[in-house]
Amino acid sequence: MMLHVPEVLDAAALERVQRLLARAPWLDGRVTAGHQSAQVKRNLQVREDSPEARELGDLVLAALERSPLFISAVLPRQVFPPLFNRYEGGMGFGSHVDNAMRGIPGTPVRLRTDVSATLFLSDPASYDGGELVVEDTYGSHAVKLPAGDLILYPASSLHHVTPVTRGTRLASFFWTQSLVKDAAQRAILFDLDMSLVDLRRDVPGHPSLLSLTAVYQNLLRQWAD
Repeated sequence: MMLHVPEVLDAAALERVQRLLARAPWLDGRVTAGHQSAQVKRNLQVREDSPEARELGDLVLAALERSPLFISAVLPRQVFPPLFNRYEGGMGFGSHVDNAMRGIPGTPVRLRTDVSATLFLSDPASYDGGELVVEDTYGSHAVKLPAGDLILYPASSLHHVTPVTRGTRLASFFWTQSLVKDAAQRAILFDLDMSLVDLRRDVPGHPSLLSLTAVYQNLLRQWAD
C-alpha cells in the first residue's frame, strides 16, 4: 500500500529543518547503502552522529507521533532514526530494494523494515527531477510531494529516485517495523480504522461504532506480534 500523508511538518517546523540542514555536515550517501544499492546511489547524507542529525530526527519523530494517519497506516512498533539526504547536479538513485533488516547505530537493536517512508523537505517547484518512483504489480508510480508531506510505501518494493537536473532536493527517509508484519492485514486494519473515523464524524453515537471498534481491536490483538 502506498499512502500520501499530508502536512506532517508545518511551516514553522520546515523553517527549523532548513536552518539545521544548512549547517549540517554532509557525507557521501553510500555510507548507509548495502552492496547492491551502493552501485546505483549518488547523493549526499547528513552525518548520522552529528548534533544536527539528532535534532532533526527528534523533530521528525515528534511530528510522526502527532499524525493519526501515519499511526493508523503503519501501526509502528519501532521507527528507525530518520536520515536526511540531498540530491543536486544530476544526482539520483537507481532502482533498488531496501535492506530487510536495519541495525540502529550505537545500539544492539535491529528492526525489520516493513514500511519505507520519504518526507519531502523542498518546494517541488524549486527543483527538476527528483521523483521517487515506486514499482508494484500495477506499474510505476512517480511521487513528488509538497515540502512537509510524507509518502509511505512497502519496503519490499523496487524504487528509485530520478536525477535532479535543477536545484536541490532535500528529504528525510526512514523505515518502520510494524506491530502487524503482514501488509494485507495492515491494509485491512487501516481501511477499517478510516471507516470508523468517517462513522464517528457522520453518525456520532451510532450503536454500530462500538461493535466495529471491538472488531478492529480484536483483529489487531490477533495479528499483532
